Amino acid sequence: MTDREEWLAKARTLSEALPYMRRYAGRTFVIKYGGHAMGDDSLAELFARDIVLLKQVGINPVVVHGGGPQIGQMLERLKIKSSFIDGLRVTDKETVEVVEMVLAGSINKQIVSAINQAGGRAVGLSGKDGQLLIARKVRRTQRDPDSNIEKVLDLGFVGEPHQVNPSILESLAEADIIPVIAPVGVDRQGETYNINADTAAGAIASALGATRFFLLTDVAGVLDKDKTLIPRLTLDEARRRIADGTASGGMIPKIETCIDAVEQGVDAAVILDGRVPHALLLEIFTEGGAGTLIGRE
Repeated sequence: MTDREEWLAKARTLSEALPYMRRYAGRTFVIKYGGHAMGDDSLAELFARDIVLLKQVGINPVVVHGGGPQIGQMLERLKIKSSFIDGLRVTDKETVEVVEMVLAGSINKQIVSAINQAGGRAVGLSGKDGQLLIARKVRRTQRDPDSNIEKVLDLGFVGEPHQVNPSILESLAEADIIPVIAPVGVDRQGETYNINADTAAGAIASALGATRFFLLTDVAGVLDKDKTLIPRLTLDEARRRIADGTASGGMIPKIETCIDAVEQGVDAAVILDGRVPHALLLEIFTEGGAGTLIGRE
């Protein structure tokens, strides 16, 4: 391809994106960012540039990030043992201090810095700022296979969103600032809680009445039994994919988070592969999209 042909291809792409830019101008997108994409420097740089581009064309992006692998590495360095129940990290007082340090500290500021370096204006927050995320303790039960008695499991300082107060995010949007949020919350008594990033992002998307909620993960999206990407699902179809076993393992809570977000006011939720360069832009500005969109119809 000659330089001129390449330039024409880029111009054509921009022209085709125009209707989508007009459609989404002024709308809020909540993006959960994590997985391998967050640990890859080149992908992290592209993600930051994509977020700045969304802001530049009039969309209000809100980034919520995870950091499980980084938390695990820090706990290992500090020789603090950690375990999981149903995919949730059991979090004692010592562990929650490390979780907050890693999530609201190093990871959050790395993402903020990358967005600012790409030309944006980002500010880092945790769910504790402005009482953005009021948490309540997560409770899990487990049935003993011998006695058939249910036992309550104590996960420590693991929380779930009880209330979201989005006023601080609305103020930042009015000031053209991109919020980057660490999923750490606080309860009514002032205790700090570690909140699953997917769950936190879904709750924030619902509270903001977001047009789109994006879950960036490490797979292409929801796959059928032949491992082919399903581009679109209604809420009922998404539930059936869980019930018939098409969706399994870690994909089930992701689909459930998307269903909850759409039922609570988000126009549509999308599960897509954050390892694909510019996956967000492909999903938003092209007809074919890049992941699995879950909507009411």
